[in-house]
Amino acid sequence: MGFILCFGIITAVYAGFILKIITGFNQLPVFKPKKSTPTTGFSILIPIRNEAKNLPKLLDSIAQLNYPAELFELILIDDFSEDNSQQIYLNWRLKNSPFETTCLENVRRTGSPKKDALMRAIPILKHPWIITTDGDCVLPKNWLQSYHDFIQENKKEMIAGPIILKTKNNWFHDFQQLETLALQGTTMGSFGNGQGFMCNGANFAYTLTFFNELGGFDGLTNYTGGDDVLLLQKGLTQHPEKVGYIKCKEAVVKTRPVDDLVEVFQQRIRWAAKTTGYSNPYAKLLAVVVLSMNLSWVLAVLLALNSMIPWWIVGVTWAVKYSVDFMLMYRANAFLRNGKFFLPFASSFIYPFFSSCTGICALFGGFQWKGRQFKR
Repeated sequence: MGFILCFGIITAVYAGFILKIITGFNQLPVFKPKKSTPTTGFSILIPIRNEAKNLPKLLDSIAQLNYPAELFELILIDDFSEDNSQQIYLNWRLKNSPFETTCLENVRRTGSPKKDALMRAIPILKHPWIITTDGDCVLPKNWLQSYHDFIQENKKEMIAGPIILKTKNNWFHDFQQLETLALQGTTMGSFGNGQGFMCNGANFAYTLTFFNELGGFDGLTNYTGGDDVLLLQKGLTQHPEKVGYIKCKEAVVKTRPVDDLVEVFQQRIRWAAKTTGYSNPYAKLLAVVVLSMNLSWVLAVLLALNSMIPWWIVGVTWAVKYSVDFMLMYRANAFLRNGKFFLPFASSFIYPFFSSCTGICALFGGFQWKGRQFKR
């Protein structure tokens, strides 16, 4: 009876949180760019490491940006790549010279390579706005124009933007897409509720003035990641009125899924490890609720297998979780993928086990990423 009551409470609390996020998602307005005359200057910062496979598509999408060349620059920061990433960039630069671009070598000062890479570029910026993305992304042609219009209308100094995976037609990619839709739906929903706490460095912008006003990455370098989420929470803590979210289809950045199971697992541990650095109380509470929900369902399965609780408890718990999760992902899918068909039925059984493992590993262990080992 005690187990049943505990599972019921956790499931009810989880459903309440997700339903509130769904309400916030519906409340967050969709932004439609007016294509006003561009005046905002952007410095595009992209830390890269071993991105030779992905750089051509990223660089081609930058060359096709629908924005005046004199109003943006591209700065790549190479974090000691062991492939021919730099050569690919140099070959591309010879063919694309309308806008300013350079590639710097990273200088390691902390245990956070990506923060070091961004700080390497900051002293030479020529424009007031920093906008970041990743080496495995493809940018929409109206990316900068959408941000410009949003800035003109909303007067924000830090802006989080949407991402989506560019997947192939296979279950492994669809499984990752499921998580992306849930994370993006949660991000938009929390901003819609006035409780924003999450973003993605693949689509994130802030003014250099605001970055310096926050003290940059001071206090965050103890965490390997967090150049996006932890910086956002810093901004929300100090000046929440200056932070916003651009819910705009023309600003959606596409990134690629991972093709290797071990790499996916390591990536998720890296993401989850950032939660220990959260300064936002709501973010911490939601992380605990989500992990508790996944762990409780895994425990329920194990107890049912040992005939300690009836299987209908497992079924009811899963049905409630699946229902609220699907409602959130349905909305995110409608916005980010124009309602493209998806039915995350099989993934919904596997994900709690996967999430529980990554959550526990993030709390007690390190991870490996792009040929490097990171410890807590």
